[in-house]
Amino acid sequence: MKAIILFGHGARDSRWREPFDRLAALWQAQHPATPVELAFLEMMQPSLEEAVAALVAKGVTEVAVVPVFFGQGGHLRNDFPVLLEECRGKFPNIPLSATPAVGEDAAVLQAIIDFGARAL
Repeated sequence: MKAIILFGHGARDSRWREPFDRLAALWQAQHPATPVELAFLEMMQPSLEEAVAALVAKGVTEVAVVPVFFGQGGHLRNDFPVLLEECRGKFPNIPLSATPAVGEDAAVLQAIIDFGARAL
């Protein structure tokens, strides 16, 4: 069974998490057969390792991590690969893949343009 982890930065203010919770709920409503977990780099839980462990406990056999970041900044270039490799070491039987940051995708950029156009 495949699953997805939506990976965000994290923040001290718990309200910052609300759009991530909505995103995970939307995913689950539209893809009920594919489990989803949230994970955060810092300041919030669960961590990437905790999210992978939760999915493995549900019987997941493959995980795709989607960084919900606007761009490939230092955290995604430096910190994220280390965390991903640590998870691969702790879960050697679970293929873990990662996409580029969502903000690198043309469809996401277009959605932002469309959102801005509706504001006019």
